[in-house]
Amino acid sequence: MITVDSAGELTERVGTVLGHSGWVTMPAERIAAFGALTGDEHWVHVDRERAKADSPFGDVLAHGFLLLSLVTGLANECYEVRRAERWTNYGLDRVRFTAPVTPADSLRLELTLDSLEETTTGFRLVLGCLLERQGSDRPAMVADWIVLITEGDSR
Repeated sequence: MITVDSAGELTERVGTVLGHSGWVTMPAERIAAFGALTGDEHWVHVDRERAKADSPFGDVLAHGFLLLSLVTGLANECYEVRRAERWTNYGLDRVRFTAPVTPADSLRLELTLDSLEETTTGFRLVLGCLLERQGSDRPAMVADWIVLITEGDSR
């Protein structure tokens, strides 16, 4: 994990990998709970028996938005800005779900710092997010995530 006092200290790391998270699994129960929470309870996500019988993937599939929702927590394993008082999720420029994820998969985040810009209130980071699947050359998801950081005095 990379730890800095101010986001400005990351300038030298633009264009590089900030870090990798630990591996996480995607149990069928988590996939089903996300479906219940969001109202997306299509059988391909929640009915394991039918998915095993009728899906080419052999099991239920994780929702794309479930994969996307992992990014914040996994990014916290990659870098820390000590003086950050507020992190604002400004949005995404690009998101692609590039491979199916089943409960058999383990995932981790590779986080790159694509750009860093100082603003009047702090810093604007564009983070390249690659959700890797263990044992596969094809990632589950790629995204460009924009984060605004407002800093205070050292803690």
